[in-house]
Amino acid sequence: MPSKLYVGNLSYSVSNRDLEELFSQAGQVESANVITDKFSGQSKGFGFVEMATAEDAAKAIQQFNDTELKGRNIKVNEAKPRESSFGAGNRRGGAGGGGGGGGGANRGRNRW
Repeated sequence: MPSKLYVGNLSYSVSNRDLEELFSQAGQVESANVITDKFSGQSKGFGFVEMATAEDAAKAIQQFNDTELKGRNIKVNEAKPRESSFGAGNRRGGAGGGGGGGGGANRGRNRW
């Protein structure tokens, strides 16, 4: 069962190939991706590495967390599942919508 790792604090010069080469020292790498801005192509300073087994992933965390790669100490830990943007806290509609009304505070009152 593959295990996905989050790799943070990457130098902007780190490539997918750099991650793959580094993490292959801990075991079989299924994929290595540096996350980039979709418009500029510039690295966002983090990426994901998918290892072939949970054991390889655990070994990679132990071996590479807080170690130097291209001048920066990288952070390596187990990737958390991506939270849906439609989670319970972000639902639209439902209770509490309302709004409007208000205004016309003096309507119907005699001004004299």
